[in-house]
Amino acid sequence: MVISPTFLDFYQLREQPFGVTPDPRYLYLSPGHREALASLLYGIETGRGFLSLVAEPGMGKTTLLFELLQRWRGHVHSAFLFQTQCDSRELIRYLLNDLGLTSDSDDLVQMQAQLNEFLFRESLGGRPVVVFIDEGQNLTDAVLETVRLLSNFEATDKKLLQMILAGQPELAKRLSNPGLAQLRQRIAVQARLEALPAAEVIHYINHRLQVAGYQGGELFTAGALGLIAERSLGVPRLINNLCFNALSLGCAMQRKQITSEVVGKAVMDLSLEPRAPTPQIPQPQSTLPTTPVFRSSSHSFCPWKRDNLFRRRLYQMLALSLVCGGLLIYFGVRNGAGTVRPPARIQQDPVSTSAVTSSQSPSALPVADASSDPQPHEFSRTGPLENWSSSFTYVVQPKDTLRDLCVSTLGRYDKVVLSKIRELNPDLRNPDHLDVGQVIHFPLNPPK
Repeated sequence: MVISPTFLDFYQLREQPFGVTPDPRYLYLSPGHREALASLLYGIETGRGFLSLVAEPGMGKTTLLFELLQRWRGHVHSAFLFQTQCDSRELIRYLLNDLGLTSDSDDLVQMQAQLNEFLFRESLGGRPVVVFIDEGQNLTDAVLETVRLLSNFEATDKKLLQMILAGQPELAKRLSNPGLAQLRQRIAVQARLEALPAAEVIHYINHRLQVAGYQGGELFTAGALGLIAERSLGVPRLINNLCFNALSLGCAMQRKQITSEVVGKAVMDLSLEPRAPTPQIPQPQSTLPTTPVFRSSSHSFCPWKRDNLFRRRLYQMLALSLVCGGLLIYFGVRNGAGTVRPPARIQQDPVSTSAVTSSQSPSALPVADASSDPQPHEFSRTGPLENWSSSFTYVVQPKDTLRDLCVSTLGRYDKVVLSKIRELNPDLRNPDHLDVGQVIHFPLNPPK
């Protein structure tokens, strides 16, 4: 699809921010990407010989390899091989051609001898040779054995050839086969790339917009960013496709800001909507009002946590029922001088949820939805439960931090937000350390 100049002019972009080419300028170094890059750089610098990089499709393996190639450009003699559906003879010929060597023979032994001679010349000149092999999962066992033999090119004190073998998780499974044990043992550094968490998805999008020259306000609403993180599952390639289609639709609809409505249409165009709804167990009717439960981004955006989502919701519902039951008992004791009795309206109509009067318990509140845009709320409730009507509760999960939760839900983390959090959570002793299972109250709207 050709990008019209009006697309860039409409959003004041210097260039396309969500392209499909592995441009190192757009590489976003998340903690996982930064760790993998540092491991590979250290492996090359120390001459470890054989390195590997494994990640799911679309995670940015090739972009990371190009970043490595760019950082070592001028200091090493490099070759980049991506044609991996080949036999051993073709692989060696591809390698010679990329190193600038020509061979008049198709004999595998002669080509390897020519490569060995070249490596010795470069080593005497103090110029290391680094070979990048992408899409390594396509290599057959025979070709992988040839790759292992290439690592035998060495002097008495160092390796003559540094190799980085990159591929999808299938490559790691292949290397675990007993027949490839010798190759696996020679891999000194094994780096992996994982999906981006929800908070990193937001930073990823803003990073690419800044590189593309965007200087305006918030181009994506909080609801739009949440929906992108949820549907992309943290995969950079899917994030790029969603953002590109959302911006294209936004330009066609003359929307200066991308909302969750626009992203939802892009999700449908890319067929990224959920395949099947999660089965729900019918809930019994209750006369007790409910407190809103926020669907955290760390639950819906991380696929490895979805299996426990229903169980946590059930625990939260039981806990909230106990709290509400305790409040009814408390008010019953106060009104009945020690005799516990339900409110009169509930006795007359025990089934209707509207029977609870406003003076006896808080009114039913809407459930917060992380995938929708924030809407203004007006509350007239006063009394000891006033904070409940303007906040939602969240149960802390492993690896949660207060900063990430505030950025994901409120869009920022500063002194004003922290002051409001402390006001809603007087028992919060250490904001820098949250305990798993701890209940935190957050304001529905960002404080001003």
